[in-house]
Amino acid sequence: MDFGSIFGNTLVYLFHPVTIAYALAATGLAVHFGYAGLLNFGMAAFMAVGAYGYAIPVLSFGLPWWMGMIIGMLGGVLCALVLGIPTLRLRADYLAIATIATAEIVRLLFQTELFKEYTNSAGGLTGYNQAGGFTDMNPIPPGTYGFGPFTYTAGQLWDRVFGLIVLVLAILLVWALMRSPWGRVLKGIREDEDAVRSLGKNVFAYKMQALIIGGVIGAMGGVIFVLPSSVQPGSYSTSLTFFLWTILLLGGAATVLGPTLGAVLFWMVFSFLGNLLPQAAAAGFLPITETQAAVVNWIFAGVVLMLLVIFRPQGILGDKREMTFVR
Repeated sequence: MDFGSIFGNTLVYLFHPVTIAYALAATGLAVHFGYAGLLNFGMAAFMAVGAYGYAIPVLSFGLPWWMGMIIGMLGGVLCALVLGIPTLRLRADYLAIATIATAEIVRLLFQTELFKEYTNSAGGLTGYNQAGGFTDMNPIPPGTYGFGPFTYTAGQLWDRVFGLIVLVLAILLVWALMRSPWGRVLKGIREDEDAVRSLGKNVFAYKMQALIIGGVIGAMGGVIFVLPSSVQPGSYSTSLTFFLWTILLLGGAATVLGPTLGAVLFWMVFSFLGNLLPQAAAAGFLPITETQAAVVNWIFAGVVLMLLVIFRPQGILGDKREMTFVR
């Protein structure tokens, strides 16, 4: 087995746009679930709205890249309003069902032939970075930077640096909000919303505000997710939400840095096994084929999520006393 390529391909995800995008989306999910107690299983919808909200205005209407990103974030606000107004008064399990359905509806809307003029249906969208000027805004001189597995062109490095800037701003925003009186009320709602309501607080308004803030962060995660490649509707399936929940619970749901740590660990381990298992199967060390080895990787991710919920639901950085579902 080629351990050099295995470890090299694994280390790539330490500083990868996919890792950054998932860290952003998981940070938004932490606002929803970790701090507000909202069982949102539809974060894929927010990421899809952010990605298409960025790409469509740039490609179809000739808007600059920064306006496309603003529209993507506004799409996250609109998605939160459409989702939250009829569902936030539902009980936790019914809210989870409603958000799963919303994510599938959004994915199928972008995939349908009805809006092919704007979404290109199942073919997806490409070329928005060049059309909107994001590529031209790259301040990094042309060339190759880094070493070993961390070698990037100027364009690749720009995608990563921009994603990190957005991630740091999102982390600082969540950190500041959760230390404020607003954040303390939100945590109180997570613990006992009836008690908070008895103090005269508008619980529905606080939940809606949390849904909007987390949704906007998730929408920006969707934008960063498509910067280095293309917008594909098939990327926003239920497996994306499954990955995000694994990342959130791995790092710590009610923490600021937990989603970022969870994203790095998840993608590095997932990449390591994705490279190790097929090579081990090809070398005869495992009684399975290379195709079956890829399936085993998914099984491993599912088992990890089950073990996390059972034995350490608070995650690596979390505090068990803040996790209401373990009481």
